Amino acid sequence: MLPSQLSSGDVIADRRADYAKMLAESGEPASAAELMEQALELVPRWAAGWFTLATYREKAGDAPGAIAALNEVLTLDAGDVFGARLKLAVLGGAEMPDRPPSLYVERLFDDYAGRFETSLVEKLGYTVPGKLAALIAETADIAKHFRLAVDLGCGTGLLGPEIRARVDRLEGYDLSKGMLAKAAEKHVYDHLGQADLSLEPDLSGVFETGLAAGRADLVTAADVLMYLGNLQGVTAIVQKLAADGAIFAFSVEDAQQQAGYALRDSLRFAHSEAYVRETLADHGFTVLDLTRGVIRMDGGKPVHGILFIASKSA
Repeated sequence: MLPSQLSSGDVIADRRADYAKMLAESGEPASAAELMEQALELVPRWAAGWFTLATYREKAGDAPGAIAALNEVLTLDAGDVFGARLKLAVLGGAEMPDRPPSLYVERLFDDYAGRFETSLVEKLGYTVPGKLAALIAETADIAKHFRLAVDLGCGTGLLGPEIRARVDRLEGYDLSKGMLAKAAEKHVYDHLGQADLSLEPDLSGVFETGLAAGRADLVTAADVLMYLGNLQGVTAIVQKLAADGAIFAFSVEDAQQQAGYALRDSLRFAHSEAYVRETLADHGFTVLDLTRGVIRMDGGKPVHGILFIASKSA
């Protein structure tokens, strides 16, 4: 659910917010912002309203006003379910965080689950699952059958059908229960569980009761790591999951000329090849192969990514 769709609990404030939304959609963000300000005078503790006001102010070219509204959001919503800190960083009002708030990511994908595949595959030309599965099959010396694969950030299960025939057991993990419900409908996963990849390995949910460390000979993460900035934590999870010699196949958005990782206007992170290689090496992985290319469209523009195949040292 978008912030603008969350009720303030006040009928008059909601009505003004509805009018503001119509003005914004008709290309009048400054007027929309004025109406939202009036609504917030009635309900000054409405976090969703402040976030919506920030959006209108940004579109009207009022970056300082948007920053002020986002700071109000954070005052009212310590868990940052709207991702205000990310937006503040993009606008220059805060330092770049090393990861998004878990509550924000969970809400984002719970809301997106019902239309995820239609939007991503049919409208945005998302191609990572097929390309990653092909790269796994094509990489020298690993065109084989896998005993156990763990699909991290499995979403609605787009990668599962691509690799199912090559694995004996397939597990999938995601932060969003809505996404997991959609993945279950595909009937390709032997086990699905909720996990937070921003947490330490033992707290992540990937090692719940009865699920051992070192159990996977294939770990995948398709279109997942762009929702994390610093990759040290998630790579530590993969290191604990992976058996010696296991394959780690994943994608990132390509930071291209930027070093390390960077937060984009899309509120997703892009990573440089050098940073990914360094992080993998820190956890005992060696890159076997990689490929660059367009992985999706966003706002009518191509998003460039890097697909990696790495192996855990014995």
